[in-house]
Amino acid sequence: MYNTRKLTDTVSCIGVNDRVTPLFESMWPLPNGVAYNCYLINDEKTALLDTVKLGTTPNFIETVETILDGKKLDYLIVNHVELDHAGEFRTILERYPEVMVVGNAKTKQILECYFGELKSFFEVKEGDEISLGYHTLTFYFATWVHWPEVMMTYSKTEKILFSADAFGTYGTMDGGVFDDEVNFDYYLDEMRRYYTNIVGKYSKFVQKALAKLEGVEIKAICPLHGIVWRENPKRVISLYDNWSRWNADEDAVVIIYGSMYGNTAIIADALAREISKLGVKDIRVYDVAKTHISTLLSEVWRCKGVVLGSCAYNAGMFPLMSHLTEAIIHAGLKDRKVALFGSYSWNGGGVRNLKKFVEETGWTLTGEPLDVKGTATQDKLTPLTELAKAFVFHK
Repeated sequence: MYNTRKLTDTVSCIGVNDRVTPLFESMWPLPNGVAYNCYLINDEKTALLDTVKLGTTPNFIETVETILDGKKLDYLIVNHVELDHAGEFRTILERYPEVMVVGNAKTKQILECYFGELKSFFEVKEGDEISLGYHTLTFYFATWVHWPEVMMTYSKTEKILFSADAFGTYGTMDGGVFDDEVNFDYYLDEMRRYYTNIVGKYSKFVQKALAKLEGVEIKAICPLHGIVWRENPKRVISLYDNWSRWNADEDAVVIIYGSMYGNTAIIADALAREISKLGVKDIRVYDVAKTHISTLLSEVWRCKGVVLGSCAYNAGMFPLMSHLTEAIIHAGLKDRKVALFGSYSWNGGGVRNLKKFVEETGWTLTGEPLDVKGTATQDKLTPLTELAKAFVFHK
């Protein structure tokens, strides 16, 4: 458990660092761990906003009791029911049996699926308010960011947005908790990877949630994972706005390939060199079999230019490339320019199916895809010069 920190005189941040769990949601690698956050408002009436993952700390309830300093807990506000945030829900109810659970109608339905019938539940609707004394809390529904029950709680008094999973990131808090205490460059790639893995599919709902917050003064953002934004919350709002609009770095190119015996890999490196010769400096090349799909999705989200290459496999794409393209379609990423290449031994299938993927996404195909039969010799790679030009100079 990392130190409990005060955001204001009445708002405490409670955080747990998890360096043990290898995969977030049993899918996404956590090389730098992950932090779970919840928040306690100690006012005339008290409110705990969410909890943490069960088993990540032995002293969660003691921490809550210490902050309350002998007061009872009046409200347990559930912004998001997912069990990395509702993990200590039963623990709180057992310690404070009179606590009023606060959420929306969908919150109650999902909570009761996990914890049984709730004795005390206060249902809130969009725009409803609760007064704690000094703090007045307003509720904004953030449906499908990224579960159907998600809502955000806003302190009108201190202009603090408790944002559920929105604006979160992978990575533990290694000493610093607030944005002015950390080097955000360290977290940027992990925040984008978190967005693309967890939230990206629901980008249109992110835009709806952001629209609700237009004109709302926000002095701090408190997400359920990672950095608490008290100095520059506009920065993370801007990132989410850009990512949810599928905006990308115009000058960045990612090349991802699938190769069984090295021929497609040769083409990938040769094409990267041709693109570099045209002045592009931000180029990253990945083997789809070596790099986790969560990183590849993040890179495709980051880069305006995407180059995909696949050898033929059973008259189709290399299976891991097929998995990547399915994930991109599932995420609904729009507005990318793309070039294609591949190799085959007799009947092909890699490039042919990559073309079908491009048609389904509506991305812009640039140049004539290169599909090499057999060994990728120098003479067979000559068309890459024109392919690179068509790709780089397409606007």
